Order: sequence, then C-alpha cells, then structure tokens
Amino acid sequence: MADHDAESCSSYFIYDVFLSFRGFTRYGFTDRLYHALCERGITTFRDDENLRVGDTLLEAIERSKISIAVLCKDYASSTWCLDELVQIMKCWNNGKNQPVLPIFYQVEPSDVRRQRNQYEKDMMKHEDTSKTPII
Repeated sequence: MADHDAESCSSYFIYDVFLSFRGFTRYGFTDRLYHALCERGITTFRDDENLRVGDTLLEAIERSKISIAVLCKDYASSTWCLDELVQIMKCWNNGKNQPVLPIFYQVEPSDVRRQRNQYEKDMMKHEDTSKTPII
C-alpha cells in the first residue's frame, strides 16, 4: 500500500474499537472491558457516552478499526444489537476486512452459532415481526 493510502486509511478511523453489547452487560463485564481498553490508550466507542453530534452508531462502526461483539444470552433479543451486528459484518465483508472479535459472555458459542435455545427463540421472534405487514 502506498504511503498516502496508509495515511488516508488511518485518518478515516476515529476509534480503535467499537463495542457492541446488550444493555444488561453495560455496568458489569462490558464496563470493565471498556475501561481496561481505555486505560491502555485504546480509543473505544460505546454508545452511552461516545456518540458525538452528527455521528450515528452505523458510522461509528464503519470508522472503527475493529469491532468487539459481547454476545450474551439476550443479545439477539435486541433489534438494535442485531442491526449493529449486520453493519459490523458488512464492514468485515465489504473489502475493508475490519476484524470482528466475538466474546461469548455467559452463553455457549454453539447456541449462537447454531441458533439454539434462547438464540433460536429470539431469531424466530425477529423473523415473525419482519413478516408483519406495516399499515
């Protein structure tokens, strides 16, 4: 990559890390992770305090070098979390190859991967609501 490409790429990113998480982990695990990253000088975005005027969550994802998804039992019950995850995967797949680090917090990785147990129930609910006609 040419030097000017590296410079433009690095100036594109605002955050080192984008944290995607379900609300109940905010004041426990995710809070500790956030502070540990910040203490090490890693610029980390989390939606409660880092959203700047004019920014959106989707832009914050695009302008982060890496995303960490804290996947917990209720993560898939949130349409916000799933929307974030879709955007995260778009950034990974669209040629930017932005890394995604999943953290399985109090949930079995196989439940997420195979959409079993709570993940199956939550995904079925989302599927049902997406079929509901909007009047």
